[in-house]
Amino acid sequence: MRAIGIVLAGGNNHRMKELSQKRAICAMPVAGSYRSIDFTLSNMSNSHIQKVAVFTQYNSRSLNEHLSSSKWWDFGRKQGGLYVFTPAVTVNNSNWYRGTADAIAQNLTWLKNSHEPYVVIASGDCVYKMDFNKLLEYHIDKKADITVVCRDMEPGTEIERFGTMKMNEEYRITEFEEKPLQAKSNTVSCGIYVIRRRNLIEMIERCVEEERYDFVRDILIRYKDMKRIYAYKIKEYWRNIASVEDYYGTNMDFLKPEVRNYFFKQYPDIYSKVDDLPPAKYNPGADIRNSLISSGCIVNGVVENSVIFKKSYIGNNCVIKNSVILNDVYIGDNTYIENCIVESRDTIRAGSRFVGEGGIRIVVEKNERYVM
Repeated sequence: MRAIGIVLAGGNNHRMKELSQKRAICAMPVAGSYRSIDFTLSNMSNSHIQKVAVFTQYNSRSLNEHLSSSKWWDFGRKQGGLYVFTPAVTVNNSNWYRGTADAIAQNLTWLKNSHEPYVVIASGDCVYKMDFNKLLEYHIDKKADITVVCRDMEPGTEIERFGTMKMNEEYRITEFEEKPLQAKSNTVSCGIYVIRRRNLIEMIERCVEEERYDFVRDILIRYKDMKRIYAYKIKEYWRNIASVEDYYGTNMDFLKPEVRNYFFKQYPDIYSKVDDLPPAKYNPGADIRNSLISSGCIVNGVVENSVIFKKSYIGNNCVIKNSVILNDVYIGDNTYIENCIVESRDTIRAGSRFVGEGGIRIVVEKNERYVM
């Protein structure tokens, strides 16, 4: 493909509460065996984008470990590869990334040394499938300067936390508001853009001169009347996991047969780093109903409408309902958990009871198993 990829994975979001204290949002576990960033990287690999840069910053240890090898997404051949960039002190700069445009600016040399004519920029905290080849064809046909992927959101969605837009009959964007106080449209930006590489370099260099740091505010909104910025509308599954409610809802979506079929059985596939773990084990007395149980788990109790991530242990006479149990959790006997997200590596004492009443409860318990 005649494009390189940039994945913006450095941000934090207070809406994730305790879940973002240990990891970057892009490293959040999804659907039992994946991380959020796996979906974007898989889409790029399946679209034959062979050269991809990931910009990490906040709580990046877990994410950097996940990205330690490019082989899982079939990058890293003689042509191309997976590049992970973190902020670095240089002669000219000693700042952290101050925004999405600044992240690109601090790694502009990589962009200048590339030869592909186009750049696909995407966020790493969204769950979706997309053929970027079709997006690039649309971008070229429209003779666009920038193409923005967008989607009409369902009623009841909290539109105000997205960038919203309006467009004319030709799908050229006429209005763009970033996180408006009152949304005028239910069409939101998916955080995916296509732009010619030379144009991106020019606009980023101007941002540097004017000390501007945000890609949306300082490029998309600022240039919308000067540049040909078009919308590419999608209808397929797309969710952003930048809040506790959306993260929980995304994992619950994978309990629906149509969503599992779309991501797990329909081509192209979603790839992730593989752990060498034994299959899940169900002991006598285990009762599983409409749940995802990942590799390495041992289940003794009742699990209903829940997602259990890798290497978790569920004790005797436990009841887990409508919950997300993250990696390597030990749940003691006679425990009741409902409407909760249990943080990874937690140890839940026997006889405990956690219920999310009026919302999703995040359970973070001290982990005595790892105390030296």
